[in-house]
Amino acid sequence: MAEQQRERGVELDNSQFCCAVCLELLKEPVTIHCGHSYCRSCIEGCWDQEKKKGKYSCPQCRETFNSRPALRRNNMLAEVVEKLKMTSTQQASPSAALACAGPADVACDFCCGTKPKKATMSCLTCLASYCPAHLKPHYSVAVLKTHQLVSATIPLQDKMCTKHNKLMEAYCKTDKSCICYLCTIDEHQTHCMSSATAERATEQKQLIVTQKRVQERFQEREKELNELSQALKNFKSCTQTTVKSCDKIFDELISSIKKRRTLMKQLIKAREKTAVAQAEELQLQLEEEVTKLKRRDADLEELSHTDDDIHFIQTFQSLSTSCESPDLPAGAVVLPQRSIGAVTDRVSELRENMEKLLKDTWPVISATVGAADVVLPPVPKKRNEFLLYCRPLTLDQNSVYRYLSLSQENRRVTREHYEKYYSAHPDRFTNVTQVVSGSVVQRHQQNI
Repeated sequence: MAEQQRERGVELDNSQFCCAVCLELLKEPVTIHCGHSYCRSCIEGCWDQEKKKGKYSCPQCRETFNSRPALRRNNMLAEVVEKLKMTSTQQASPSAALACAGPADVACDFCCGTKPKKATMSCLTCLASYCPAHLKPHYSVAVLKTHQLVSATIPLQDKMCTKHNKLMEAYCKTDKSCICYLCTIDEHQTHCMSSATAERATEQKQLIVTQKRVQERFQEREKELNELSQALKNFKSCTQTTVKSCDKIFDELISSIKKRRTLMKQLIKAREKTAVAQAEELQLQLEEEVTKLKRRDADLEELSHTDDDIHFIQTFQSLSTSCESPDLPAGAVVLPQRSIGAVTDRVSELRENMEKLLKDTWPVISATVGAADVVLPPVPKKRNEFLLYCRPLTLDQNSVYRYLSLSQENRRVTREHYEKYYSAHPDRFTNVTQVVSGSVVQRHQQNI
């Protein structure tokens, strides 16, 4: 009876013990008043969403509860679920060991059907590969225990001689190939040969040396990889810092130019106010002078037509005196030598100077950015790789020795038999037949 109950327990469907909310096997199962069971976390999550409504319901039967029910663990259901999980794990383990052979696996030679199991061992005596189930006789039958078993890494067909269809057990050192024992008495008879086991032992020593070298290279490459990762991280961090710094510098330059623009406007307005005030004051004085002179002219004109001699003499004496203001000098209005429009010319010169400075400085900035690397470029080994670093050089006329002659735009030097005339210069070679490149001089001057 107990055996039948165990069999029925194993045949239970997992879906019968799944939570209706998460659709997975119950975790810490609880049973509410209506009889339905859920994971504690699932039902609490549902009721947390219904908290605002003031009523709580069962997700399956929709029975409502006015107050939130207290949840208690269903111990019996929890034990059943745990046993079900253990049973499922035990059933899955054999199937995992007897997995079907894939395209890259060695298939069992004794499995029937279209999907043979994956072979784990090959018998060099039987010349067959076995899955764990069909391999058991080799561990239990006395005759089969003496057979030579190896891991089923490659199909046995790859270990067979294609000419004699025999297992390859020897190694030809002359041809550097694996052969069978019939090959040793056939076309390989005069060759240097050894057993596969002996060759394996020899190459095993080389394998240890190679493995050690690979491990050393692996450690070196791993160290280089870590250094490269750190260098890349530092480069990215430095790039972000540089961008922020350059933004700050350009913002300061723009702010400085804006301040100068505002100051320029203030200066022009202030000068306009002062000059207009002076001109308006002079204008009033001139208008008063014009009025006085106009009145004096009218009085003189009237006097010229009088026939009374005594009145003429007496009046002319008072009219002959100057009526001009002593504070107003003659020629008070002088055309300005410099117009306010000249300021535009000065600002234009400032713009041209700044553009020239930017034009001269920008290639240096661009070259500095282009020269920044995370790692050093590979060392050139071929001519075309060296030519990537080729730069046209010009020779410095101020350093050339007096028996040397420059030509082709100062790019070629020729030894002369006579002394050439060069002006005196502190950089000129006097005792050594040499000339310096112009780029070297420029770098030297920049460093100074």
